[in-house]
Amino acid sequence: MRRAYKGGEDDLAERRPAPPRLVATDLDGTIVRSDGAISARTVRALARVERAGSILVMVTGRPPRWMHDVAAAVGHRGVAICANGAVLYDLHTETVVRTRLIEPPVLAEVVRRLRTVDGELRFAVEYPDGFVFEERFRPGRWDAESMGGRAVDDRTLVSRGCTKLLALHPDAHPDHLAERVHRAVGDLVTVTHSSGRGLMEMSALGVTKATALAELCAEHGVTAEEVVAFGDMPNDLPMLSWAGTSYAVANAHPAVLDVVTHRTARNDDDGVAQVLERLFPDG
Repeated sequence: MRRAYKGGEDDLAERRPAPPRLVATDLDGTIVRSDGAISARTVRALARVERAGSILVMVTGRPPRWMHDVAAAVGHRGVAICANGAVLYDLHTETVVRTRLIEPPVLAEVVRRLRTVDGELRFAVEYPDGFVFEERFRPGRWDAESMGGRAVDDRTLVSRGCTKLLALHPDAHPDHLAERVHRAVGDLVTVTHSSGRGLMEMSALGVTKATALAELCAEHGVTAEEVVAFGDMPNDLPMLSWAGTSYAVANAHPAVLDVVTHRTARNDDDGVAQVLERLFPDG
C-alpha cells in the first residue's frame, strides 16, 4: 500500500502565504488604547514586522511633535506619515523627511470662507515644528510652550504655509460639520476628521493618508496589493480603500467598518496585534 506524502517543513514554508511587504497602521483608537498607551503585546507584534523584512509605517493625524513618545514606545522602528499625509517622519531618527504644505494664500482664503459659513468656528495651524492658534480655539492640553504652541492674531494665523489647518466648533456633530466644511472649501483643501468632537482637519488639496502611503510604497517598489492597513476613523478611509487588505478595529467609526475587507478586535483588546501575530507567525 502506498502512503500519502505529507511533506516536510520546506513544503509547509512554500504553502504558507508570504507576509505583507508593508504594514500601515493608524495610532489613536487603533493601536493606542483608550488610556493613551500602546500595550507591550502590540509593541512586540509591531517588532515582528521589521524583523521579517517588511516595512512598518505609522499613518496618523498626529503632528510630528506628538511622535516622540510613540517612537520611544515602539523602539524607534519604522517611519511615520503624520498630519494625515502632509509629513513623512523618520521614527528611527525622529526627523522630518518631507512635507506637503497648504500655502498662505490658500490658507487665508479657506479661513475667510469658513468664518462666513459659521462664526463659531475657531482655528489653529500646524507646522512641522509647532503650531499657532487664535485665542478662542482653547487648545487645552496642546497649550504648552514646550510643545511649540502660542496664540496669534488673525494675520499671523495665515501668514505661513502649514501642514494642517484645524477648525473647531464647540458643539457641532463632526460628521455633519465635515459635510458643511467640505462644501465650503473642498475645492481648496482636503477635509477630514478623526475625533468624536467638531474638530475638522484640513490638508493641502489632494493630500491624504493614501496619497502619502502610495508615494512611499512606490519608492520601495511595493504595490497596494502587498499592503495591509489598519484604522478606525474617517481620516483613515482613503488609506483603507487604497490598501489591498484593510482592517478596522471593532470600535471604528461606522463609515470605516463599511469599507474594510476585514475586522478585528477593539484597540483596547489589541486587535491589531492579534492580526500581526497571524501574519508574522515567526516573530
